[in-house]
Order: sequence, then structure tokens, then C-alpha cells
Amino acid sequence: MPITLHNTLTRRSEVFVPADPERVTMYLCGPTVYDYVHIGNARPAVVFDVLSRLLRRHFPKLVYARNITDVDDKINAAAAAAGVPISQITDRFAQAYRQDMAALGVLPPDIEPHVTAHIDEIVEMISKLIEGGHAYEGEGHVLFDVASYEAYGALSGRDPEDMIAGARVEVAPYKKNPADFVLWKPSDASLPGWDSPWGRGRPGWHIECSAMSAAHLGQTIDIHAGGVDLVFPHHENEVAQSTCAHGGRLFARFWLHNGLLNMEGRKMSKSLGNVLVLHELLKMHPPEALRLLLLRGHYRQPLDWSPATIAQAIRTLDGWYGVLRDLADIDPIDSAIPAAVEAALCDDINTPQALAEIAHLADAARKAPIGERPAAKGALLAAGAALGLLEQDPEAWFKRGISEDVDADAVEALLQRRREARDARDWAGADAIRDELSAMGVTIEDGPQGTRWSLAK
Repeated sequence: MPITLHNTLTRRSEVFVPADPERVTMYLCGPTVYDYVHIGNARPAVVFDVLSRLLRRHFPKLVYARNITDVDDKINAAAAAAGVPISQITDRFAQAYRQDMAALGVLPPDIEPHVTAHIDEIVEMISKLIEGGHAYEGEGHVLFDVASYEAYGALSGRDPEDMIAGARVEVAPYKKNPADFVLWKPSDASLPGWDSPWGRGRPGWHIECSAMSAAHLGQTIDIHAGGVDLVFPHHENEVAQSTCAHGGRLFARFWLHNGLLNMEGRKMSKSLGNVLVLHELLKMHPPEALRLLLLRGHYRQPLDWSPATIAQAIRTLDGWYGVLRDLADIDPIDSAIPAAVEAALCDDINTPQALAEIAHLADAARKAPIGERPAAKGALLAAGAALGLLEQDPEAWFKRGISEDVDADAVEALLQRRREARDARDWAGADAIRDELSAMGVTIEDGPQGTRWSLAK
């Protein structure tokens, strides 16, 4: 079935047909690694992980790049505050980001370019822009001349003057126009820098993604993705400089943007004090529940975070894993992604509809006659895998978070004593053991398959 995606550039849904079906290319703007990322930063990684899985099922080869920005003024400030080289900051938080993404079930990209490894490509692209009359030097800076690109503003769909009026732009004496943006800036001895035709300096933010994308994916790519907050100025500037550096060639055929994450109806921001750090949330909540929460709304819409939404995600997974636990003795039949789930994902990554279909499959597996259980279980597992869900052992899900304070062997021993008490019709003794387990933070559930236990929530 065809894949349809909403293209920010054309403002409509279009059937996705790659330029080369044998080599599909996708670029996602990754993190600036000066600190741990917040939960909102995880949304594009999770959403476009689902898209990458979908594309790999439909095409022979996907080349997926997600960059690491490892030179930036925020990184410089963090390194200066800690009194260490920038590499010590960037290495630490790049690795933390990879670990946090892995915990969320995000598969690693095919390519993870770092800015500091692409300075030569950045300098070469800037040189081409100067040669083409699209950039100029000023007081050690190199700036892109926005007036030289007539289509500036096409991606965001707004008049350049309106965008500039509504944005914070740096007014500087070396600029021809306040809207012109920095491609290269000077570095003094206290800052990281590289030699260039314009003196020792470092790249501006926007040029980095253009150079890395071209280096690994080519001058025209199939999909460029990121958060809606990047449409202007970052992606708008990427379009301008890439198009001009490559002789007018189209930079990206499809632009995909995910909505922002709100905290109980309010924008998440440091000024409001409501930023939720992902690294800490992963210690507080099951990572798979965080992934489910990030997929429960359509990716193009804002998504609300609250204690209630994460609690609902946990309950949903409790129910689905409960079905799989009850079918633990059933060998599943290998299944293709159920058609209804695949159709939902092909329809502009409609994860809410896909999750609704998984709920139907879980209900069908719960009610399936004995002879139909292998196929029903296989279909449920395949559907979950399409979204990166239901890929752990059900018992591991229910016994998650067990620490040295909860001895699993001791719990099993108490459950055996309780079974013996119940067999002897010693109801008071059985209830006393239940209370002892409850005091340990363990809940038990009696069912047709026996007694199950998990940590109290």
C-alpha cells in the first residue's frame, strides 16, 4: 500500500515516492549535546523511528541520518562553567542521549554525523555561497544574504518581512540586512575554533545540517524531519543555503514536522519551570510507557503530558502485556504487520489509529478460542513491533523496577506458602501472606493461569 505523508513544503498530504526507490534518504535534526534532553526532544526521535521502521518495510534500503551538534555557544558556556574542554561535555551528553533513546526503543540511525567532524565540508559550502554571490564577509563573520534568494519564506509560508519582525534577529554593523544569518563566526583564544579562509572561527548553527546532509545523503534528500519549532528559522535557512550552494537544486522533497509537547496544557519551557528531563523520567516511569505516551497523539498535533497521561499509558501496557502473559504457553505464528495497523501508519504515520487497532488485536487475542490463539498472539506481537512496543517479556514488564529491596525468590516462596494455605483452606493464613507481600510493595493477581505478581504502582 502507498505511504502518504503531509509535506510542510506543499501544505498537503502526498503519496511518498522516493527519487531513488533503491536508496531512500531521511535526515532528522538531532540534539545539541550540552545537557540532558527533555521529554519534548524525544518526540521526534520516537515518531520518526516509527517512520524509519515503516520505510524499511517498503523499500530495499533506507539511509537515515540523525546528527549530533557538538559545537555551539551553549556547549561553550557549559564547558567554561565546568572548566573542561568542550569534548568532555559533548562526549558525556551525546552518550547519555544515545542511552536514553535506546531505553525508549529508538533504533540507532544509519549515520550519526557530528559537526566537529565536518568542518571541511562546512567551509567548502560557505565558500561556494560566497562565490555564487549568496554570502559575504564582515568583521570576521560570513553571512548569508537573504535578499539573494527570492524563494526565502516558502517553507514556512510567511512573508520574509513578517517572519523577521516576529523573530529575534541580531542587529549588527557587519550585516547588510538584519535578516541575514551567520554561516561562520570568529573565535578568540578562549573559544573552540578552526582555521578557515575568513580566520579562526566556528560554524553557525544552520549551515551545519546542510553540510552534513549533503555529505552523507546527497544534494537532494527525500525526507527532512524535525520539530515544528525548527521550521523558522532553522529549516528555512537550511533550504536557502542548500539550494543556493547546489545551483538551485531542490534540497528536500518532503518536510515533516512534529508538534510540540505541552505540560498539563502549558508550553514546556525553562522560564515556567516545567521542563521534564528525559534522563530523570526514565528512572521514574517505565520507558515503554513513555514511548507509548509520545505516540498516542498524531505527530503533527501538540501533545499534552500530565501525571494522568503517563498513568494511562502504564495501564494500557498492563492490559496488553496481561494478554501476552496469559498466552505465555502459546507459541505465536509469525505474522506480517496486520493490514489495519500498516494502513494506519501509511496514512501519515497515524499512530493513534494504529494503537486503536492494537487494542482490538489484544481484545481478540484475549477472547480467541484455543485453536486461534497462536495466530492471534502473532498478530498482536507483530502490530506492537511496528510501533516499537510489546517487545519485552511480559513477566519482565510486570516485575520491572525490582531492586535489592524486593527479593524475587522470597516473593515466589511466599506465593508458594500462600498456595499451600489456600489448598488447606487456611484463608486467614493466606490473607496474612497477601498482607506481607503488600507491605513489600508487591501486588498479586489470582487468575485461571495461577497467581501473578508485580510491583505495586
